[in-house]
Amino acid sequence: MIKAAGVFGLVRDSEWRQRRLLILCYHGISQQDEHLWRPALYLEPKTLEQRLKMLKDGGYAVLPFGEAVHRLYENDLPPRSVAITFDDGTYDFYKHGYPLLKSYGFPVTVYQTTYYTDYSRPIFNLICSYMLWKRRGSIVDAGKELGLDSPLDLTTSHSRFLVERQLVQNALRDNLDGKKKDEIAAGLAKLLNIDYCELVSRRMLQLMNPTEVAELATQGVDFELHTHRHRTPQDELLFRKEISDNRKRIQEITGSIALHFCYPSGVYAVPFLDWLKAERVISATTCDAGLATAQTEKLLLPRVVDVSGRTPIEFESWLTGAGSLLAFRRKAAQKYAPPTD
Repeated sequence: MIKAAGVFGLVRDSEWRQRRLLILCYHGISQQDEHLWRPALYLEPKTLEQRLKMLKDGGYAVLPFGEAVHRLYENDLPPRSVAITFDDGTYDFYKHGYPLLKSYGFPVTVYQTTYYTDYSRPIFNLICSYMLWKRRGSIVDAGKELGLDSPLDLTTSHSRFLVERQLVQNALRDNLDGKKKDEIAAGLAKLLNIDYCELVSRRMLQLMNPTEVAELATQGVDFELHTHRHRTPQDELLFRKEISDNRKRIQEITGSIALHFCYPSGVYAVPFLDWLKAERVISATTCDAGLATAQTEKLLLPRVVDVSGRTPIEFESWLTGAGSLLAFRRKAAQKYAPPTD
């Protein structure tokens, strides 16, 4: 009704919208059925293409992220400004996401976490969750050899989460490294009668490797900071080490110095801002919903997280700016995700 009344067009072409930057946030693009497993993180390739077509057909100015931030604070944005970001730097971006963006000629920034970039195996907590979901609805009379309560109740999302949490907490308790955790994941696959080697060969829930990151960097993809181990410690020295380790590895791979940051899982705290400034970080993006203005704190930039359940007209409302005017909930849930290492 609002669109039919012409409100979308009025807001889109207004001076109010021109003074604002929409930063889109994406995570994964499904290789198989990940969008059914975690619809809040994964889109089907056809959905991403639909979004990109809407950007092109709507005449939106899709800017490189660094340029967009600079022009925002110089009050020099072109009409209908948008920047596109992807979190984590997963292999599915290399296989599905970037080819679509390239076909439309759109620039993109990838916030690249780097531990699993060098360790080419599935991310532990994600692959465990995915495999448990694949056997959803069942009860598995096993698990003690992996330190789990037996039997494994996989009948509900909550019961599967409890199994995943136990696996992650056990790994943290035992201070397991990536190799040991991967052995646990392989053991879980065996219990669930899932071909783990096949998942690994398809690069399911893996990050891009250094060769792939370097290749995309030469094609113009902008790689920025997302911490080395996808975590934000509450201790300043540990927090800053996450940034410095992440920046060092990105520079080694791409030859570029990363100066923009994204909070893993959207989790941020007031002390982080001074720590980021000490590490010469120019901007930091959250998962809070909204459009950025020249008055927005540079280290707390809002983004619109695009998800499978978002309808085309809702997506269009955010492009025009009307969605920002209508939004009721803006703050993202501040929940710490299990670290990847």
